[in-house]
Amino acid sequence: MPVSRFGVSLEEDILKALDKFVIENNYPNRSQAIRALIEKNLVEKKWQCNHIVAGAVVLLYDHHKGDITSKSNDIQHEYFDVILSSQHFHLSHDNCLEIVAVKGVASRLTELSDKLIGIKGLIHGKLVMSRAE
Repeated sequence: MPVSRFGVSLEEDILKALDKFVIENNYPNRSQAIRALIEKNLVEKKWQCNHIVAGAVVLLYDHHKGDITSKSNDIQHEYFDVILSSQHFHLSHDNCLEIVAVKGVASRLTELSDKLIGIKGLIHGKLVMSRAE
């Protein structure tokens, strides 16, 4: 059962950002949005410990820019022990989507994703994880 013990005050710009978040994510009210943000934060904190998790690193890049494919392959070879598979999709003549399925200790997967997402020239990168045990 939810407990309300005290009011929370926020600066105007943060309140506006919260209201925008509520609308963009179709939450019925601010409380539901705050609850979701807190839960997300708690899950991400668990990722920083030694729990076994599974997930995916999603990378979007223009394969004509830099040597992203080669750099990604080099990094992935360093983390062969946590990579289950990798899929490469050609979205257009220029853009590629790569999905790297992973399973292992959360901190190691975060380390891998930070290196992959840090490759210069990447359009977008994101790690998605869930507890596997």
